Amino acid sequence: MQASQNSSLQVFRYGYFARFWLGRFLSTLGTFTLSVTLGWQVYTIARLTHSVEQSSFLVGMVGLVQFLPLFALSLLAGAAADRYDRRKILLASTLLQLSCATGLSAIAWSAHPPLGVVFAVAALFGVARAFIIPTASALGPMLVSIELLPRAIAWSSLGTQGGMILGPWLGGILCAISSSLSYAVAAGMYLLAVIAFVSIRGNTRPVHNGASRMAMIREGLAYIWSNKVVFGAISLDLVAVLLGGVTALLPVYAHDILSVGPHGFGLLRSGPAIGGGLMALLLSFRPIHRYAGTWMLWAVVVFGLATIVFAVSRDLMLSMAALVVLGAADVISVFIRQSLVQVVTPDLMRGRVSAVSGMFISASNELGEFESGVAARLLGPVGSALLGGIGSIAVTAIWAKLFPALRQADRLEKSGP
Repeated sequence: MQASQNSSLQVFRYGYFARFWLGRFLSTLGTFTLSVTLGWQVYTIARLTHSVEQSSFLVGMVGLVQFLPLFALSLLAGAAADRYDRRKILLASTLLQLSCATGLSAIAWSAHPPLGVVFAVAALFGVARAFIIPTASALGPMLVSIELLPRAIAWSSLGTQGGMILGPWLGGILCAISSSLSYAVAAGMYLLAVIAFVSIRGNTRPVHNGASRMAMIREGLAYIWSNKVVFGAISLDLVAVLLGGVTALLPVYAHDILSVGPHGFGLLRSGPAIGGGLMALLLSFRPIHRYAGTWMLWAVVVFGLATIVFAVSRDLMLSMAALVVLGAADVISVFIRQSLVQVVTPDLMRGRVSAVSGMFISASNELGEFESGVAARLLGPVGSALLGGIGSIAVTAIWAKLFPALRQADRLEKSGP
């Protein structure tokens, strides 16, 4: 066991990776503190003049306005990550997030913050994330040896999950005091992340073959389409989480179904990340080596079942348990997908492939919030969550038939740099 621990912790002997990991943890902490505050603020403002269903729809719109710029820019961002200095892109994008958090903090001082302005800043936040997702995914593997890459992926996932656990909890506490204070704390996290990224030295510029941006984008798309294991993995995650995600419904459940207030909302928002963090910690010491496709398919089934339990629960502890299981299952899927994208993909294409993968992830998250809002408007919040859980299970069965290569995927092979 001691040898296994030592092997797992070897990634932090790479000082630049340790700084990158710290910066990503801090920026994720800031992002989820901000996201929780944003969702709660929009819902509470909307409830002053709108019904539960209409307010749920407006919370879903927050996800949509973040997704649209991300969708429009992701392919260009991926090409940029394979063309220019990745550290500088990450720095510039994090500084933009810092500006958004500072702006939202100022806006929140108003007694009646205009939702239109809040949505505009949320869209700008989506621009920053469009560049952060592929750049961070492509930069991390440059900072460790290829042999330690699977463990670096697990530790990166653990850092992300840590931010996802603490961010909602912190945001739930702070927005109960002041939305402006919560946004200001998020801005502080981004500032610390910038300091960590600035301290990274060395060559973080990828090898560029001189191709044009459009040629690079076509090459990346062709690679994903031809690799059915990678395409099947990222598309399964897209459709399953797009249907089954309940993030946008958590303010509704906290406010009107479970009646647990902002503190309970922060607790619920932390539930998936608690399960995800525990699973990421386990995977950092005992990563999946065999039957990767089977693990991923069953993980999505468990994700759907947990979503169904959450949908019908009226008890806070049962709802929390369902969200913890949901988060743990999601991290198994994330680990396998990231391993396929980062380990199998050559470094000169990691930005573009990660951009498509990130766009799919964001579609499943931000666009999933919009889908949940629309479904809640038509079916009510409980009907929306039920439909999502059932849909996730159905999609898994369909994908197992459509992508036999994914179902039969065994080892997560390493490729050369």
